[in-house]
Amino acid sequence: MSHKAGFVSIIGYPNVGKSTLMNALLGERLSIITPKAQTTRHRIMGIFSGDDYQIVYSDTPGIINPHYKLHRAMMAAVFSAMDDADVILLLTEPGNDFHQEDILRKLKESASPVIIIINKIDLGNMEVLEAEVAKWMKIMDKATVLPVSALHNLNLDQVFKAILHHLPESPAFYPKDELTDRSQRFFVSEIIREKILLNFSQEVPYSTEVAVESFIEEHHLTRITATIFVARETQKGILLGHQGSAIKKLGTDARKDIEAFLDKHIFLELRVKVAKDWREDDRALKRFGYSVD
Repeated sequence: MSHKAGFVSIIGYPNVGKSTLMNALLGERLSIITPKAQTTRHRIMGIFSGDDYQIVYSDTPGIINPHYKLHRAMMAAVFSAMDDADVILLLTEPGNDFHQEDILRKLKESASPVIIIINKIDLGNMEVLEAEVAKWMKIMDKATVLPVSALHNLNLDQVFKAILHHLPESPAFYPKDELTDRSQRFFVSEIIREKILLNFSQEVPYSTEVAVESFIEEHHLTRITATIFVARETQKGILLGHQGSAIKKLGTDARKDIEAFLDKHIFLELRVKVAKDWREDDRALKRFGYSVD
């Protein structure tokens, strides 16, 4: 029996549902999901294996016009994922005009198959959907176009079949029981960052980064210390809140999800530090796991 394996990269604008799609295709919640743009900052791999296949998905940051070195590092992750892909999934939604000519040119020139996925079809009408499909078939005449609802698992079986059709014959790249290439520390930091995105507004969530400083596993308890870095002193005050009320709520929310993710009791200590203008600081970005030219 032949075996197929390959890398499948999911790209698209912020908030079109890339993380929801990857989580749905995996049947696991790996990528954090919030209604806010730039929720995903890193390329996150999720591994889905069967007896005769292995699909290595990459959830990527949303395509944006960079304003900081952080943004440029995020876009570098998008281009890297496209270069590595055996299959590229461009995720969009009805009414979402795609103006990134450099991305479109790269897709058209790619030797890898491209699947255009029109998401959120549960929110529109058939006439609008048909127009969207026709538009993309004209723009990317060699691509497969599939309407889906990642949130409601509509038509995802067709996405899986299309991916499997295009995958090359290859042995597995990872052990069949692995789900991701990322560490538990990484997902703990992502859960904490998700709670910051959900609990705070305006610029604060986009000015924060989370680093797990210690992760000590004891018999009945895992002790985790994490530092939340902010760009300015005023943001530190907002995160802490009056008499520490905001950071306490943040810690409680994060602890519940981390315990569910790790399936064990944890003690979570959160600290807040100022790292001035870290989004423009090469050393800080490298520390937080971003590739900087």
